[in-house]
Amino acid sequence: MRIRNLLKQYGGKKVVDDVSFEIHKGKVTSLIGPNGAGKSTIMSMISRLIAADAGAIEVEGKSLKDWQSRELSKHLAILTQSNNIQMKLTVRELIAFGRFPHSCGRNTKEDEERIDRAIAYMELEEFQDCFIDELSGGQRQRAFIAMVIAQDTEYVLLDEPTNNLDIYYATNMMKILRRLCDELGKTVILVLHEINYAAFYSDYICAFKNGQIAKYGTVHEVITKENLAEIYRVDFEIMEIEGRPLSIYY
Repeated sequence: MRIRNLLKQYGGKKVVDDVSFEIHKGKVTSLIGPNGAGKSTIMSMISRLIAADAGAIEVEGKSLKDWQSRELSKHLAILTQSNNIQMKLTVRELIAFGRFPHSCGRNTKEDEERIDRAIAYMELEEFQDCFIDELSGGQRQRAFIAMVIAQDTEYVLLDEPTNNLDIYYATNMMKILRRLCDELGKTVILVLHEINYAAFYSDYICAFKNGQIAKYGTVHEVITKENLAEIYRVDFEIMEIEGRPLSIYY
């Protein structure tokens, strides 16, 4: 996936300003940066939820604007920060929506198997017959991510996937996303505020500030105390665990 010279502005203010980078296939790329840096806006443009004012995005060598919606949804799945369901749905029914681009609602045995696998991935077996509105915020988040997993696309885009999750499920979530990449060959793109999750589970990091790329590269290239201090305007110390840089800010 290639992103070239993206521009988005509201009321004459540039919230994304001439952004270009490449998403490496089969890798985990995290978008980090302070609030208002443009991360979620870029994610929304990549997933075609909002239109760019200028620039281009290519998926599989084809301009994003030239994809038919149903065909694009077989290649790219997105989970945004706001997910409001008004219908009375069970967890399993919600997750089954992930198969719609493939089955148009007429699920086959293969579709049901992928739904089962997504439920197991997110440890939702005991909740699969519960209604979504009966779940906690964290349980609902896991159900929505299971729906994305069931969609079984090459590109998986998640905007703050650890939101509403306690440390156990947030850590498991990141392990699962790492497995999607390592075991199933998915290309995972994340917006994260948790710098240490980004550092420990990503291959590449794109750090944003004021709508522009501040730093882009491998984890070790981006996660340095100098870079983080420049981006977040606080002091950091860096240590390594299992060869991965972890940050402490103060």
